[in-house]
Amino acid sequence: MNYYLHLFFLLCLGISSRVNAQTDPIQTTGLSLPELVDFALQNSPGVRQSELDQQIGDRQIKSSLSGWLPQISANYQLTNNLKLQTQPIGDELITFGQPFASNLNFSATQTLFDRDQFFAYRGAGLVKEELSQSLETNRINTVVIVSKAYYDILLTYEQIQILDENLARQEKQYQDARSRYEAGLVDKTDFQRARISLANLKSDRNRVNASLRAKYAYLKELAGFSQGEELTLNYAYESLEQKANLEEGLDFNLEQRVEYQLAKTQFATTELNTKYAQWAFIPSLNGFYNYNFLFFNREFSELYSQSFPTSSVGLTIAIPLFQGGKRVQDVKIARLQQDRAELGLRDFERQLYTEYERALANYHSSFYEWETLQSNRELAEEVYETIKLQYDEGVKAYVDLIVAETELRTAQLNHYQALFTVLSSKLDLMRALGQINPSSIDTSL
Repeated sequence: MNYYLHLFFLLCLGISSRVNAQTDPIQTTGLSLPELVDFALQNSPGVRQSELDQQIGDRQIKSSLSGWLPQISANYQLTNNLKLQTQPIGDELITFGQPFASNLNFSATQTLFDRDQFFAYRGAGLVKEELSQSLETNRINTVVIVSKAYYDILLTYEQIQILDENLARQEKQYQDARSRYEAGLVDKTDFQRARISLANLKSDRNRVNASLRAKYAYLKELAGFSQGEELTLNYAYESLEQKANLEEGLDFNLEQRVEYQLAKTQFATTELNTKYAQWAFIPSLNGFYNYNFLFFNREFSELYSQSFPTSSVGLTIAIPLFQGGKRVQDVKIARLQQDRAELGLRDFERQLYTEYERALANYHSSFYEWETLQSNRELAEEVYETIKLQYDEGVKAYVDLIVAETELRTAQLNHYQALFTVLSSKLDLMRALGQINPSSIDTSL
C-alpha cells in the first residue's frame, strides 16, 4: 500500500509540473496579422535600410544634377616678391613688378553641354524608379516572411493544444491501466505501455513548447522588435482555415511583378550606358566669367590703397579628336553589355513564369493534401472512439488502443502542419502573381 501511495504521489507531482510548464495560451488582445505586418513594414531592418538607400539615392541624384547650376568660386592671393624679375629691353635692363602684390578673383562657370551631366540628368528618373522598386520588393518579401513566421507560431500553439489533449487522455488511460493491473485483471504489460506512451507524449510536448521561444525570437527579428520587448499574437483558428482558399484570380501577368519592373528598369539603364558611351564623341561646352581685383605696391601698408581690376567672359569648347580608338571600343562594350542584359531579362521572364507554375502546383497539391488529411483526422477520431469503446468492453487489446491513439495524434498534427504548408504556399503563389500589396495589407492577406 505504501508503494502505491508513493507511486500515486509521484504521478500527481509529474502532472502538476507538466501543468506549470505549459505555455500560457495565446493572448486575444495581441497583434493580428495585418497589425504585425504593418509594424514590420515600419520597423523591419531590411525595409528601413531600403528606405535609407532611397534617401541616399535622392541625395546622390541632387548632387549629380548640381553640375548644371553655375559653379562660382573665389580665390585670394598675397605675394611678397623677394626678387623681382628683370628683362633686357634694347640696351636697358627693366625690372618688372612690385615687391608686394595681391589679387582677389571671382569666377563663374556654366555647363552648357557635358556628357557626364547629361547622363546624370537622363538617368535621374531611372535611379529613382529603381530605388522605389527595390524598396517595394523588400516590403513584399517582408510581408511574406513575417506572415509565414506568424502562421508557424500560431500552428505551433495548435499542436501544443493537441498534445495537451492527448496527454490528458493518455494520463487517464495510464490510471485505468494501473487500476486494472492492481485489480489483477491484466498483466503489467498494458501498464508499462501506457507509461512509455505517456513519457513519449511529454517529451514531444516539451520539444514543441521549447521551439516557441526560438520562433518568437525569429519573428521579432523579422518584424523589428527588440528581443526584450513583449510580443503577443491574436488569431482565430477558423480564420486560418478561411485564409487557405485563394479567392483572387490566378491569371499570370509579368507586369504585376515588381521584380520584373525592376529588371526592366535595370535594362533601361544599360541602354542609357550605351548612349553615354556614344556621347563621348560630342564636344563639351562651358561658359565662363572672371573678375579679378589686382593690387600691387612698393609698400605693404599701401598695398590695398588702389586696385586694378580685370574681367573676362567667354566660352570653352573641348573637342576630343583622337584617343587611340578608346571611344569606339567603349561603345562596342556598352552594346555587348546591353545585349547581355537583354538576354538576362528574357531569361528572368522565364524564371518568373517557372516560379509561378511551381507556386501554383505547390498550392494545389498542398491544398489537396490538407483536405485529405482533414478527412483522415476525422476518420482517425472515429476509429479511436470505436476502439476505445471496444477496449473498455474488453473486446480490443490495449495495444490496439495505443495504435489508434498514435494514429489519431499523428493525423491531428499532420493536419495542422498541412494547413501551415497551404498558407505558406498561398503566400508564395500570391507573390508569384504579384497580388501582395504592402500598401493595403488587410486586403492582400
